[in-house]
Amino acid sequence: MLGGVALAAGAFGAAGAYLKKKKKRVETKAKRSEKNPPSVWARPGMIVTFRAELMPGRDREQRTARVKELLPSGRVLLHEVAGEHAQKEFDPTN
Repeated sequence: MLGGVALAAGAFGAAGAYLKKKKKRVETKAKRSEKNPPSVWARPGMIVTFRAELMPGRDREQRTARVKELLPSGRVLLHEVAGEHAQKEFDPTN
């Protein structure tokens, strides 16, 4: 009987610790998003250049486009080029 009580007390303690930790994690995530918005690699109007490997034989000017819109997925729409494009398709920005 005493063993059952000890087992139940341990289960309640573990469940309480789990719920407390989960609540803290949710609060921390909410605070982090308020203070520091997620970093974005491109903004509307920004000039980006496709990597030379993706457009062989074209000059840098021909591989350059302007960002029209940043999508929630992190991909971008461009003014000069059709379709959605990912960060890894472009030369790194300084």
